[in-house]
Amino acid sequence: MVTSPKQDQTFTRLLSYIESSLAFATSSYNDAYLDRRISARMRRRRVDDYDEYQALLEEDEEEQQALLDALSVNVTSFFRNPEVWEALREVLRDLSANGTRRDPIKIWSAACSDGREAYSLAMLAHDDDRVDERRIEIVGTDIKREILRAARKGEYRASETNDIEEQLEPIGRWERFVEQDENRFRVKDRLKDMVRFKRRDLIRENPPGTFDLVVCRNLFIYINADSKRAVFESLGSALEDDGYLTIGMTETIPPSCRDQFEPVEKRLRIYQGTATAARR
Repeated sequence: MVTSPKQDQTFTRLLSYIESSLAFATSSYNDAYLDRRISARMRRRRVDDYDEYQALLEEDEEEQQALLDALSVNVTSFFRNPEVWEALREVLRDLSANGTRRDPIKIWSAACSDGREAYSLAMLAHDDDRVDERRIEIVGTDIKREILRAARKGEYRASETNDIEEQLEPIGRWERFVEQDENRFRVKDRLKDMVRFKRRDLIRENPPGTFDLVVCRNLFIYINADSKRAVFESLGSALEDDGYLTIGMTETIPPSCRDQFEPVEKRLRIYQGTATAARR
């Protein structure tokens, strides 16, 4: 395989083709991440260099779609990092205690992948007597249409590398929310009714509204500094005055955006907008 992507003009040409012809914003992602995903497709198609792979893409629409699927970030699970979810339980309690019974609590699961994060939020709301699940409205967004179709279906298969039952353990009696048929798990309709899924490009498009809680976890490790700053500014603009933001536990807010957010649980990466922090 080629030496270093940054030093290889054929890699640069390939990225330019993907961005201009396939409408995937390669310039927003880290080269190392892109190279890992592209090289995996090249090995599968037994292609040895970037120019040859670009020629294949230009002729093969199925490979174009396969590459776009590979480039999309879709690592997810129910209740990933359970201690974060226990902290989010307190956030939902706080939001439920505010406003009136008529006021909706609006939540955005950004980069929602196959919907497990959004459905985890719905389960958490139903599980807690101090949270009014009837007021909660959840929007899940992702760039990938196929993964959104899977999210709307709300059906997941367990495997050796994807133990759904283990993922659901933090919620306790998970059978209240999910039906199991051997290795297939289906989210119940009362949870699916709480969630709407939409296609959204976080880097290029505006938020789909304003929200009391925005959850955007484990996206920023894949994108470059400029795009990371732009997404944080977009997420900040999507927060209501008393809104919360949660990011991945290994992620950090760019220095230029830190004045927009006040830590609530810094170790768990839960923040609140500074407009709220100023009133406390």
